[in-house]
Amino acid sequence: MEDLTVKGRAIPRIGLGTYRLTGPEGQAAIAQALALGYRHLDTARMYGNEVEVGRALRAAAVPREAVHVTTKLAVGPLTRDWVRDSARASLRDLGLDHVDLLLVHWPDPDTPLEETLAALTELVEEGVTAAIGVSNFPPSWVRRATALADLLTNQVEYHPFLGQEALLAEAERDGHALTAYSPVARGRVEEDPTLQAIAAEVGRTLGQVALRWLMQQPRVLAIPRSASSARLRDNLAVGEFALDEEQMARISALDRGLRLIQGGRVDWER
Repeated sequence: MEDLTVKGRAIPRIGLGTYRLTGPEGQAAIAQALALGYRHLDTARMYGNEVEVGRALRAAAVPREAVHVTTKLAVGPLTRDWVRDSARASLRDLGLDHVDLLLVHWPDPDTPLEETLAALTELVEEGVTAAIGVSNFPPSWVRRATALADLLTNQVEYHPFLGQEALLAEAERDGHALTAYSPVARGRVEEDPTLQAIAAEVGRTLGQVALRWLMQQPRVLAIPRSASSARLRDNLAVGEFALDEEQMARISALDRGLRLIQGGRVDWER
């Protein structure tokens, strides 16, 4: 799958989401993904698997600089000290001297966004991370954040049943990417008749169709999670086919505001 260039940085458009890939089995799944060709790994403090991600990366026959590694700050009060402590703990557990991208995992209404983003910008200057971004930020928060710092992405739930037009517009305005987690709606794409029909038309799996729909939108990255070798291969193969305009429109029409991930204390409609 091709890279997406965002603010001068090339990022593989399909990455591996590592949520719940923990312990020896999780490490094996991450190692398998790297062996198959994945060059974009996404983790977080709250996933409890940065150690496994780091071990798999060090054991892989892949140069460190060839793999884009994203992690996210621990969820909590996003003060300067919290940001710095969380970032340093991530580097320790990953066994890396820097990450490629460090994200705020969830907005913190109790800490000034100026303080949080200033602390993250300091970490870029210190070489702890090459770039910074946010996750689970609604449009009003994204607009505030992009006025304060140079963001590489906003990572959010995004799949055929949850449209993100407002966030895509913010990404286009600022030039950052939108990274889709839960891109196959935790398996719900398998149950949809429209997606089933389109999958039959193009001779691909339903998961591939959902991912391809995302990939054909400007500025979108996706980080599906899987431990299955077959699905890992399928995900990397979404660059081998295309959807036509009519198929894209039919998938976009499936949006019903289905939000599967609940969390945070901000208004998602603003």
